[in-house]
Amino acid sequence: MVSTVSLSRPLRTAARSNSASKAVSVHECVTTQNSGSGLANARTFTFRAISEYWNRTSEEMCMQWPIRKLPREVGLVALSDEAASLARSIGSSAASLDVTEASYEIGVVYTSAIPQEIRTSMGAYYTPPQLCERLLDMASECGVDWSYARILDPACGGGAFLIPLVLRMVKSLRGLRAESVLESIQDRLTGYELDPFAAWMSEVFLDIALASLYRETGRRIESVVHVCDTLFQATETCLYDLVVGNPPYGRVSLSDESRRRFKRSLFGHANLYGLFTDMALRFANSNGVIAFVTPTSFLSGEYFKALRHLLGQEAPPAKINFIAERKGVFKNVLQETMLATYCRGKKRRQVQVQCVAQGSTGSFWTSDAGLFKLPVRAEEPWLIPRTERQSELIEGAIQLPFRLADYGYKVCTGPLVWNRHRNSLRDGPSKTCYPLIWAESVRSDGSFEFRAEQRNHKPYFEPTEKEHWVVTSNPCVLLQRTTAKEQCRRLVAAEIPKSFIETHGAVVIENHLNMIKPLDKTPKVKPAVVAALLNSEVVDQVFRCINGSVAVSAYELHALPLPSPDDINALTPLVSSPRRKDQLNRALERLYFEATE
Repeated sequence: MVSTVSLSRPLRTAARSNSASKAVSVHECVTTQNSGSGLANARTFTFRAISEYWNRTSEEMCMQWPIRKLPREVGLVALSDEAASLARSIGSSAASLDVTEASYEIGVVYTSAIPQEIRTSMGAYYTPPQLCERLLDMASECGVDWSYARILDPACGGGAFLIPLVLRMVKSLRGLRAESVLESIQDRLTGYELDPFAAWMSEVFLDIALASLYRETGRRIESVVHVCDTLFQATETCLYDLVVGNPPYGRVSLSDESRRRFKRSLFGHANLYGLFTDMALRFANSNGVIAFVTPTSFLSGEYFKALRHLLGQEAPPAKINFIAERKGVFKNVLQETMLATYCRGKKRRQVQVQCVAQGSTGSFWTSDAGLFKLPVRAEEPWLIPRTERQSELIEGAIQLPFRLADYGYKVCTGPLVWNRHRNSLRDGPSKTCYPLIWAESVRSDGSFEFRAEQRNHKPYFEPTEKEHWVVTSNPCVLLQRTTAKEQCRRLVAAEIPKSFIETHGAVVIENHLNMIKPLDKTPKVKPAVVAALLNSEVVDQVFRCINGSVAVSAYELHALPLPSPDDINALTPLVSSPRRKDQLNRALERLYFEATE
């Protein structure tokens, strides 16, 4: 297996400006033979880089201590001359960066070198320094005082948060004796980390951050990073004023014992960051603050409704910052992410919402998106604006009590998972076959076009006696189940024509489509009108304020605020003419905005 180690801009710039280093190519790679040796190779490569970084930095700072010893469970392997030279170059170049930037850049080198399957299981994705600082600023705005707060990072990785945390603590204690400052940090700062090598990295960078105090006192602090599984740590003996960090992401299987332990925040599948959020509530004291970087999927997903309820009860959100781009902020992460603070012991209140965007130079800037208030039932999807325009729209949307069920519809997922029934797929029609409707049949303009042109797609399905349950003869609206925030529309719908079903007797709907089906033969709103409503710009914007992932789920669609059936039926003449699409959008806007009056 080959893992490419890509150096980001600050480290490449430092390498070019450092005359003592060799030229560093971003396309150099670390070669591994299997997953086990791949991890050892990544650790060895990073250890060599950090050792070089330590030697150069400690010499410049007149540090008398050797680099901390690696944990016994971390084994190193031999590196090729080429890889060893590259590692030294990286370490040498990092020495010209400040410790916050250096810790992040070398951390990215480490996570990039880890085999992908191991990296995914570890959830090893480190936070850029600017976002760390932004989240810590948000914690300050919630009242965290760096001069006395007890602080825990429950997934500290390579020290992305610990380094800026300790620098803030030192700054807040300016004027005290160096010995007192070190004692305060030793007593108040804690990190937990499952990966022993990452924990060691954190300790090394903390030593560099505290070098001036070490020189003044003639000693360095004992370890504040504990190698452990955070999810099984006791929470009764030590509570914190701030629990901060970037917890690991990813679905995880739980034992019966673990499921009982996290019962209060679980509904269905468990995700690591949801479990860490639950633990953060246990670690935080009665007035504590939780400041986390997480995906946005918990804002609306059904699997997170118990967690939303728990947060609403124990620690309502105080500030929310959405990260505008999915790509390029966290290396190899395509999930939409957010920074958020939650305050225990506080009543629900309006929350300031901002968006954080990355400029062409790598710097970040923020823009206001409006205000958000938790729904009365916090387990319901949270309707949160991403832009000021959406904020105005939401003010009306939250006043509307109508949902698809009030129109006479329910949402379900297309029943056919094709690769489980591949033997029944057919290339052509026959008396015992039915048209197989794929997501590509729902066109971006809202029209239906029977087609099966993508790889592995076949146009017909011949069910066996046991497969007839996937066949449907009911008219319905089809909606694509997977769309990205970068698309011009998140809701892409089309009515499957009644004439098409009558011609073929029935159809089979594939799993990448949602089916919006009438509850009976006489729904209050016609399917064609429902499709036009979902395809409208205004309803698409409302959905974007609910949805937090690429999936368009039935749960979220059922929660979508809509105008009354009577108001929608009055717009039916605008639906029949494509030329009147703009008129329809303006009329729908009025229905949402007038709901606030």
